[in-house]
Amino acid sequence: MKTFYSSALFLMSILFTTTILAQNLTQQFDAIVAQHYNNADAPGATILVAKNGKAIYRKAIGKSSLELDVNMVPENVFMLASITKQFTAVSILMLEEQGKLSLDDPITKFIPDYPTHGKTITVHQLLNHTSGIKSYTDNPNFLELARIDKTLDELIDTFKNEPLDFEPGDAFKYNNSGYILLGKIIEVISKDTYENFIEKNIFELLGMTSSSYGNNRELVKNRVEAYEEEDNGFVNASYLSMTLPHAAGSLTSTIDDMLKWQNALTNNTLIKATSLDKAINGSKLNNGEHITYGYGLAEMNLKGSKGYTHSGGIFGTSTNGIYLIEDDVYVIGLSNCSCNDIGAVTQHLAAIAIGKPLPTMNDVIILSEDKLKQWVGAYEFEDGAIRHIYLEDGKLNSMKESETNTAFKIFPLSENHFMFEDSGIEYKFSKSKDGKREAIFITDTENIGKEVNKPLPEARKEVTLTNAILQQYTGKYQLAPNFNVTLTVDGSQIFAQATGQGQFEIYAEDETNFFAKVAAIKIKFNKDPSGNVESFTIYQSGQETLAKKIE
Repeated sequence: MKTFYSSALFLMSILFTTTILAQNLTQQFDAIVAQHYNNADAPGATILVAKNGKAIYRKAIGKSSLELDVNMVPENVFMLASITKQFTAVSILMLEEQGKLSLDDPITKFIPDYPTHGKTITVHQLLNHTSGIKSYTDNPNFLELARIDKTLDELIDTFKNEPLDFEPGDAFKYNNSGYILLGKIIEVISKDTYENFIEKNIFELLGMTSSSYGNNRELVKNRVEAYEEEDNGFVNASYLSMTLPHAAGSLTSTIDDMLKWQNALTNNTLIKATSLDKAINGSKLNNGEHITYGYGLAEMNLKGSKGYTHSGGIFGTSTNGIYLIEDDVYVIGLSNCSCNDIGAVTQHLAAIAIGKPLPTMNDVIILSEDKLKQWVGAYEFEDGAIRHIYLEDGKLNSMKESETNTAFKIFPLSENHFMFEDSGIEYKFSKSKDGKREAIFITDTENIGKEVNKPLPEARKEVTLTNAILQQYTGKYQLAPNFNVTLTVDGSQIFAQATGQGQFEIYAEDETNFFAKVAAIKIKFNKDPSGNVESFTIYQSGQETLAKKIE
């Protein structure tokens, strides 16, 4: 009897402890979601966290329809946007395992009349965005194109005669056209539509009963309305013909169905482990350089945990999925507003699920200036970067030597541990035995910096412009399809807000050249012959991109 009671008490103790831990985890998840979705009357999201193939957190927040005032539920159906690409990539790998294609096959084997400009472009290069084919979503008229129903061949006609961006295999450039062509190859080999192939060979097989190819005319139970945010509030998302995204972004699903999908990948239900390895472990350029993008999925490392991920963005939708391999943790987030940065939420939740939570601004403490000053100086890191830590207005700043010498505030979590706001990037400072200071710059990896004797470079100087001058720059600019930058003015300040991101101030060097302090960004406004602002050019990370004014 005594043994029975002892065993019962032991089991009750385990059950109680497990319950408390689960409750604590849920509270941590809820706290992160609440930080990002604090308005229950705004568009929202559905979020799922799974461990060992089973959901441990399932949440719906916000509204699925603003007009009808309908709350979000976990069963809501969303456009997956570019998460579709992993379904397309796996379909190609399934066909490879069946002996119906080789990844080294030239695409002209399946699309004989496709103009490759005398180059050999392979299926592999379509999968990992190294084909050099121009992405049709870079078309300046894409917003007009997006409203028109097209057959698959008509869609391919819109980009097939464009010159290549680079020699096939020489570079990586994210490319929706490549996945449209993969959809065509699937149709040629299967002698069926891409839609039917996915429905029969994936959705039906896996019991993904709430998933389908997007269709604007069909009635879909629990489908959300999609929204965008403008200066005066939320608006319905721009119309998009679902014939346009096709194999690059046309599928719709739910968080529950996406867990079935991830479990199928994990358990090698659809493709062998060797095939999945090719999809999730990156790939190489012609020169042997490793790139993190594989086939429909990209490598990631979260606090030392290796995994893979993909996000999606389409008119009125933001999606992100993360899988951490050794931890067997899956996080999927689907949002019905392109204004929401669902990727930041999923990353924080994944970190909590593996017991390595990322710090948030709620963790920031106050330190005296004397405590802050001890880390002021220059540090040279293993990757060659020079970063300067300096004190300004009672706060520490970090400036990486670059073209822009952009400074970021860093916030103390302890006397020697600091974070960048909402980025997942951290510093840890220390002193060696000889008194020299060191800094560890923590992103996906850790980069050690040693103290060096270098003067602080001069920060960019700003000028103040009148409200009248700044007003000419207000409006919406298209930086990429489904990715806009909205500029607003408040007094003598001008602010930029990119789709799905927070607002930040930009500063004038003169009347047409501006820069940001939150990132190494330069912006130059372009005017037509009449003096009207028609676009801006953004310079970042050695690249320049034109953003056309659309509103």
